[in-house]
Amino acid sequence: METLRLQVVGEAFKKKPLDVKAPADRPAKYFGSKVFNREKMYKYLPKDVYEKMIDVMDKGVRLDREVANKVAEGMKQWAMENGVTHYTHWFQPLTEGTAEKHDSFIEHDGKGGMVEDFSGKLLVQQEPDASSFPSGGIRSTFEARGYSAWDPTSPVFIIEDTLCIPTVFISYSGEALDYKAPLLRALHAVNVAATDVCRYFDPQVTKVTSNLGWEQEYFLVDEGLYAARPDLLLTGRTLMGHDSAKNQQMDDHYFGSIPERVAAFMRELEIVALELGIPCKTRHNEVAPNQFELAPIFEETNLAVDHNMLLMSVMKRVARKHGFRVLLHEKPFAGINGSGKHNNWSLSTDTGVLLHAPGKTPEQNLRFAVFIVETLMGVFRHNGLLKASIMSATNAHRLGANEAPPAIISSFLGKQLSELLDHIEKADKEDLLSMQGKQGLKMDIAEIPELLIDNTDRNRTSPFAFTGNRFEFRAVGSEANCASAMIALNSAVAEALVKFKKRVDARIAETSKKFEGTGHSATFHAIIDILREDIKTCKPIRFDGNGYSDEWVEEAARRGLDVEKSCPVIFERYLDQESIDMFESLNVMTKKELEARNEVKWETYTKKIQIEARVLGDLSMNHIIPVATRYQSQLLKNVEDISNIFPAEKAQKLSVRNVKLIEEIAERTSNIERMVEELVDARKRANKIESEHEKAISYHDTVEPKLDDIRYQIDKLELIVDDGLWPLPKYRELLFIR
Repeated sequence: METLRLQVVGEAFKKKPLDVKAPADRPAKYFGSKVFNREKMYKYLPKDVYEKMIDVMDKGVRLDREVANKVAEGMKQWAMENGVTHYTHWFQPLTEGTAEKHDSFIEHDGKGGMVEDFSGKLLVQQEPDASSFPSGGIRSTFEARGYSAWDPTSPVFIIEDTLCIPTVFISYSGEALDYKAPLLRALHAVNVAATDVCRYFDPQVTKVTSNLGWEQEYFLVDEGLYAARPDLLLTGRTLMGHDSAKNQQMDDHYFGSIPERVAAFMRELEIVALELGIPCKTRHNEVAPNQFELAPIFEETNLAVDHNMLLMSVMKRVARKHGFRVLLHEKPFAGINGSGKHNNWSLSTDTGVLLHAPGKTPEQNLRFAVFIVETLMGVFRHNGLLKASIMSATNAHRLGANEAPPAIISSFLGKQLSELLDHIEKADKEDLLSMQGKQGLKMDIAEIPELLIDNTDRNRTSPFAFTGNRFEFRAVGSEANCASAMIALNSAVAEALVKFKKRVDARIAETSKKFEGTGHSATFHAIIDILREDIKTCKPIRFDGNGYSDEWVEEAARRGLDVEKSCPVIFERYLDQESIDMFESLNVMTKKELEARNEVKWETYTKKIQIEARVLGDLSMNHIIPVATRYQSQLLKNVEDISNIFPAEKAQKLSVRNVKLIEEIAERTSNIERMVEELVDARKRANKIESEHEKAISYHDTVEPKLDDIRYQIDKLELIVDDGLWPLPKYRELLFIR
């Protein structure tokens, strides 16, 4: 009789691509059609209201309620013309996902009927239940009030019949309960700090923008096979499964021909994403079987984060229409590449990208060097915090495995840029500067012109690599909210720039009289002096070698970099005094908010491992052992039948293999039973610990290792138990879409 597994495998291989009909217009025509963007604002808002909204979005001017009422009127008209009946405040709580509560437009008209209404009050503010979201103790069950508040810098969009309004989420007492609020504060901090430094070189600069280009990697599996794997369904990853004989070792999947079913899914996903204003640019097969990537054009960081969160939600919905499930877990399958979400980060003004060289003037080249070095200073000072910002129970499986960078934050610059910084550090100042007038500057650095072309090689073991006009934060995980890494990175860079300017200004004050009447600039001499000091200071963060080597771990520790591997311990970096001082000085997060977020992180870590342990225990005892013992019984019956037919000596020879299998099954099932019992005991002991911090550490140290031990035994059983009896779809079936 055919097992359920073989039935779903057979059905999966029969599926055909879904026909996807693209809109009649070209993508550029329908891009943003479901977004209340500037074009829609200009059409649906009075001219004076439109201009005020532009000031709010571009200059940070505060939005008054009267303007909000008029914006809501125009927004409602546009939404109703598009079939919208409901609205929701769309926010990003501390769950790694998004949240929404839908309300309809309808209100009583006072005459026994209904009218459709949407006021500025409803647009600007809503009241979700704050006690039911992770808060780290900021909110108790009896303190339920929380507020979501409209973020006008991220455009409103339509999903089916609902108007979605991007918002921040804060508690009744004002603490941030989401990712967006501290992200907006961090972006403001880096804008102010970077603008102040830019004015050394160009007094006309009024704003610096943080830009982000994420690369979303993901796996697809057939929905039927997914449903037949309780571990995938409940944890997002396979808790057992022996390697497929063929996986990625032939290097034939990366950039290969996209399977028809997947191509159909990608086409529809791109159509939906483009309608929502997500500028999808790149799609391709990734390295592992069934692994793919989507990447957009760079955007302002806050908008890019919103678009990534929205895309992950849209992906799941579109995938199900095509008979797929999207796996965003960083390591859904052992033995092959996991999925990351590389965060390409840069800073720009209205005159260009700050991390781009060479510039048109010597001042621009010096500015480039300053922003490169101060970024490295931020990463060096807070390398442990940056690691904590990307660490999770799921990403811990990926970091340091296959192509992913290790869990040590370092920066790869490449030969040319490294030589440039070394030259600035070591050369005589007079060789670097020859002044022409009071502001004239010439940088005698031969390496600068070479930066016109790609100025670095690629180092896939580097978590934070300079890749030409941007840094690529490669360690961010596939299912993570990019905001976590962007809050830490932008804050670290902002602090470095603030300290840089303070020191430069102090040096100028010390030396300005020295340069009076000489035709030399005290400003640029001070900048060079401080820059050279910082190049020396942050040198330990620069590493262009193999991040996987054991030697690098030892060397990184000698350099003072954070080499901790325990996820719960890594989270402690948020509560280092240096981290608290930075976040509070920049008005990004308070100590109370940081402590609360860490409580959430530790609790989330514990729960994820707890769920995995319970699922693995259930599968072991109720799926694997019964099937293994059933096969063992068949083997025993076979041995008995042989002994009844053949003479003892011959029967013994004929039964040798089966006897060995019987013994191995007995040994492995016994081991599994014992290990599951030990796993349950370890969980019970950990659950008695009151401190979320200590409980998470206990789960990491005493519970999680047992998962791998049990898996080893099960994977060995998979190799010997009759394929027709094995209850769960195997890797060879999950990993190859037909």
